[in-house]
Amino acid sequence: MATSYDCIIIGGGHNGLVCAAYLAKAGRKVLVLESRHVLGGAAVTEEIYPGFKYSVCSYVVSLLRPQLIRDLELPRHGLEILPLECSFTPQLEGRGLVRWPDVEKTRREIAAFAPEDAEIYPYFSKAMMQMARAVKPIIDIEPPDPTSFSPTQLGQLMSLGKRFRGMGQEGLVRLVKMMTMSAVDFLSEWFTSEQLMAPMSCSGIIGTYLGVRSPGTAYVLLHHYMGEIDGAFRAWGFSKGGTGQISLAIASAARGYGAEIRTEARVAQLLLKGGEARGVVLQDGSELHARCVVSSVDPHLTFLKLVGADQLPGEFVDAVRRYRMRGSSGKVNLALDRLPVFTCRPGDGLHLKGDIAIAPNLTYLERAYDDAKYGAYSRRPYLNVVIPSLTDPSVAPPGKHVMSIFVQYAPYHLKEGPEAWPDQREAFGDTVVDTLAEYCPGLKESILHRQVLTPWDLEKEFGLTEGNIFHGELSLEQLFFLRPVPGWARYRTPIRKLWMCGSGTHPGGGVMGAPGMLAAQRMLKERAL
Repeated sequence: MATSYDCIIIGGGHNGLVCAAYLAKAGRKVLVLESRHVLGGAAVTEEIYPGFKYSVCSYVVSLLRPQLIRDLELPRHGLEILPLECSFTPQLEGRGLVRWPDVEKTRREIAAFAPEDAEIYPYFSKAMMQMARAVKPIIDIEPPDPTSFSPTQLGQLMSLGKRFRGMGQEGLVRLVKMMTMSAVDFLSEWFTSEQLMAPMSCSGIIGTYLGVRSPGTAYVLLHHYMGEIDGAFRAWGFSKGGTGQISLAIASAARGYGAEIRTEARVAQLLLKGGEARGVVLQDGSELHARCVVSSVDPHLTFLKLVGADQLPGEFVDAVRRYRMRGSSGKVNLALDRLPVFTCRPGDGLHLKGDIAIAPNLTYLERAYDDAKYGAYSRRPYLNVVIPSLTDPSVAPPGKHVMSIFVQYAPYHLKEGPEAWPDQREAFGDTVVDTLAEYCPGLKESILHRQVLTPWDLEKEFGLTEGNIFHGELSLEQLFFLRPVPGWARYRTPIRKLWMCGSGTHPGGGVMGAPGMLAAQRMLKERAL
């Protein structure tokens, strides 16, 4: 007789693994199915070139929920986060700008560009931390239904109202501005120096098809301010061994609780009986049965392909189709035979152990977006660069280095069509390397291996529709009780016994694990399996 499970989880990304771990810990019989040969989805480490371990897609961590780390005892399973302590913005002229972990040192750096900005910077940081602390608990709760009159839902809404009221009038005004303004407009109310505002505004465009002057990007900036590592607020870091080690630690915990995990097991479609999810059909035609199914892949892939539009209410399908994916970023990973040297600030220092932003001014960033608006990758892209091997020598041979480069903009919808990306992939990679080499001559000669990922590659290889790294844009109309579809933001779906737990659900993208954790908790509360 064929094995039957309490729950089958589609996708072995970090959220699917988190959901599996919580359900298995509660005594449920769980099976995770991952289509690739390695676990982790977009949070994965692979040795593409001998001796060099690339964090292929996701490359830094900050939003991974502390509760999750404790509940699953992830350090016991190999999780170790190494802090990323500063931010370096090189310039073609001058010394560039470094924001150090030392407050006074940062003040002196900023004062070289704008003394008044140096004085206001600590007050800005304090105000942002206050707003982030007020908003951060939303990450750890299920979104309430604002149309419901149930005591539980009304209580949640009242609790949120009290929290926001506790921010005071000034805090509320700032929060409303952040929800509606562009990153540049918001920052301009505090600062005057473009050399400072440019790299700061970049947090507002990560993974969005928007420019730094586009309304709504100020909230995305706040989203990234909610970083937390081991209780340290506004902190970012690397996972020792690469980002994939996070996924492997979660998988180890899940297996320890009894979950079964299979790789190279691609799901072709959902198995429906009597309007209920009763299992899955694999690509080889075999069927697997379960009392319920959880999808950790994005809403478009889940509902329009695995379920099928003909199985869903028409208005729901329309809403899913309106849910914007619009991938806008790419990734370049390099294996280097030496440490790169930046002309404006040569030498091996702490400034290279943080993130390095190629964002010299606001005009540069807006022009990068202009290219994308008309269906082309940026000729002069915004780059966010890290060299994890400086902090974690285990990812490269002695004396060698790994460089991870996040690239904005690389629109999925090229004017020639998405299918044109394979022919443009290497030219895109050349543009990225050429841009960075302006700031660190000799880079090209040090490259031993190059991996270039376009949005088309992210879709084909990792199952990210349109290459969107967050399973859907982090815009206001796609957040909280609106994510992914109004009325279906609490991990349920119109298909009975089909649940969602990926980044396309609240609270959204990033290596945080909250969607998987919250979905599992809701399922257990409702005794869904």
